[in-house]
Amino acid sequence: MKSNGLIDFERHTVTPREGAFMKFKFLRLLGALFAFALVAAACGSDDDSSGPAHGDSLGDGSLGTVTVEAGDDIQIRSLNAITGDVAFLGIPNQRGVEQAITDFGDIHGFSVTIGTGLDDLCSADGGQAAAQTIVADESVVGVIGTSCSGAATAASPLISAAGMVMISPSNTSPSLTSDLAGTAGDNYHAGYYRTAHNDLFQGAAMAKFVYEDLGVSAAAAIHDGDPYTQGLAQAFADAFEGLGGTITGFTGVNKEDTDMVPVLTEIAAGSPGALFFPIFQPAGDMVADQAPGVSGLEGTILLGADGLQVQSFMELSQADGMYLSGPDLRYGSNTNQSTGATAEKFLADYESNNGNAPEAPFWAHSYDATTILLEAIKAASHVDGDDLVIDRAGVREYLDNLSGYEGIIGTLSCDAFGDCGAARITVVQNNSADFQGSLENVVFEFAP
Repeated sequence: MKSNGLIDFERHTVTPREGAFMKFKFLRLLGALFAFALVAAACGSDDDSSGPAHGDSLGDGSLGTVTVEAGDDIQIRSLNAITGDVAFLGIPNQRGVEQAITDFGDIHGFSVTIGTGLDDLCSADGGQAAAQTIVADESVVGVIGTSCSGAATAASPLISAAGMVMISPSNTSPSLTSDLAGTAGDNYHAGYYRTAHNDLFQGAAMAKFVYEDLGVSAAAAIHDGDPYTQGLAQAFADAFEGLGGTITGFTGVNKEDTDMVPVLTEIAAGSPGALFFPIFQPAGDMVADQAPGVSGLEGTILLGADGLQVQSFMELSQADGMYLSGPDLRYGSNTNQSTGATAEKFLADYESNNGNAPEAPFWAHSYDATTILLEAIKAASHVDGDDLVIDRAGVREYLDNLSGYEGIIGTLSCDAFGDCGAARITVVQNNSADFQGSLENVVFEFAP
């Protein structure tokens, strides 16, 4: 033995007793190290704010990353129509975003903010200007919006090119996603998603209701040239003819028109039994008011869509008795899986915070759109020191693979072109002059 107590392997042969002792010491050391590892792991699992390790989060870095420094907020944006004639739609949408952020809470210890809500003005120009502001801020991860399909056609390509995502609660134009048969729409861009339905479903629902339930075989349609209104009117016309009906007139009006008589006179020449005009206010007010006074349209059944399924239209005298299509708002006991919120809880919170109930149909779609974006950010981020790193490609990866997510609106699953929402459509008859009351007047339901 060396004088330092270590074994000289060059001069000494280890005895069986010495070997056993050395083995014991090694195993005791190994056990201690294993126990320490278990304690360390257990301590780490108690603090979710630490976030996942880099290798456990989604994304490959191909679209870049966003670093949120300690003390800063995760940045998302609300892009909705909050001024103008369609503010009735955008304001409940933005409030849905705000409520969802509150209910969801922090992501790996970092708060989430929308900053200053942006206005899409329900127009291509408004969508483009707002999107330019968003993409100029590289800290923004994703956008909830737009309210209107026309705004999305201009905003979506900019958001896509910046590597961000946009999830709309109320865009319904087929051109923004696909024809539901595998062909991308003219305005589809990667990174675009929606919780709202595709209007190919809504057009089919209204066509089926008119042809089969009302027994009308000749119908006409009016749009205003907007991607939403023209797309829905066309979807209705195609589905109606597919059922065996005849489209006697298909024409457009200008959003600013107040005198609809010339167009309505043109429509009357075809003697339609029903007139479908899926447009917004105030043009919708004028059509509903003036159509009954045009010779040949006195008995024509008037029909609108979700752009007119709002309190400010439904309370008008000329809207009494009209049929209006839109998303099925009978949410029952549906619960958002991320927050535990039900429709009942949301509505109670909304009224408490704002003094009134939502007066347009897409508030729940906005809430669910926000929670799936936050879940995507959570899955695509990891803590690096004191910072949070979010992988843009990982956010898209999560949304591209979303399946079976339970929201207030129902089960959400995203297809290859960003259609994620429920396809259920109802037709209500407006005989209560009340948006909320219309839920009790469902006369037709469509669930493909």
